[in-house]
Amino acid sequence: MRPQNIQMSVGVKIFSGRASTELAEKIAAGYGVSLGSAVTTVFSDGEFQVSFEETVRGQDVFIVQSTMPPVDNLFELLLMVDAAKRASARKIIVVIPYFGFARQDRKDKPRVAIGAKLVANMLMAAGIDRIMTMDLHADQIQGFFEVPVDHLYGSTIFYPEIEKLNTGNLVMAAPDAGGAKRANSYAKRLDVGLALCHKQRKKANVVAEMTVIGDVEGKDVVLVDDMCDTAGTLTTAADLFMQKGAKSVRAFCTHAVLSGPAYERLTNSSITELIVTDTIPLKQQHEKIRVLPVADLFADVIRRLVNNQSISSHFIIS
Repeated sequence: MRPQNIQMSVGVKIFSGRASTELAEKIAAGYGVSLGSAVTTVFSDGEFQVSFEETVRGQDVFIVQSTMPPVDNLFELLLMVDAAKRASARKIIVVIPYFGFARQDRKDKPRVAIGAKLVANMLMAAGIDRIMTMDLHADQIQGFFEVPVDHLYGSTIFYPEIEKLNTGNLVMAAPDAGGAKRANSYAKRLDVGLALCHKQRKKANVVAEMTVIGDVEGKDVVLVDDMCDTAGTLTTAADLFMQKGAKSVRAFCTHAVLSGPAYERLTNSSITELIVTDTIPLKQQHEKIRVLPVADLFADVIRRLVNNQSISSHFIIS
């Protein structure tokens, strides 16, 4: 008997861990599907188990989960990847809007771990086929993976907002030397001046000394960075710019980590406004914080990925 030609169609399913449910729902809606059903069962001793409540056999499975602390968020993602692999998913793509442990990208002193590489190894061992993330703390982390990495940039979302602020009096700035490349890319594209802060630390999350390089007198300063953690560097830089005669200081930071005294520092600082994305949900609302959504960007990149289309149009500023 002659075999029939059966046309196979590959479906797409989007799931979420508990840390990014709201964002994942928006991404799924932007793509045009409902968020898949997954359940995390927590035992009395704190151990937890994940399960998919619908079939993923032969499907392209996208799992959305930012891996900010606690470490449960990372481990839940690993369990979801393992569950999808054992349930015969065709491909497993992890969507990590905020990639935790990214500050541990090298050995900067003896006898320390390279946490970002360890996380990459665990994700690959779990069975991922691809990773999608945004504004890694260090670009080199892409090389830690042996699978394709779609590294998106917050500039796709921030640039239109910064462009609105450019009334001829704008200066782009970086709060430290690590952000100089990013700020310089904005300055070149906008054809505006550039200012830098040079900081020295005595220990993590504590700024010992900071100086300004560049002219900011009478200027509207826009600081850009990949994350805002304790807000120490950001608020110190903003206050310093104001002391040097700046007219106003705004900050654009992709990941709103905002731990420890961050909210109090923002309240007491000279920053006019802090603009962030929703890669990490805010712990609390704040009058100086404005949140820009990333769901449409991720949904569009997922769509292009599924249809084998280029995503380079999203790389406005890298």
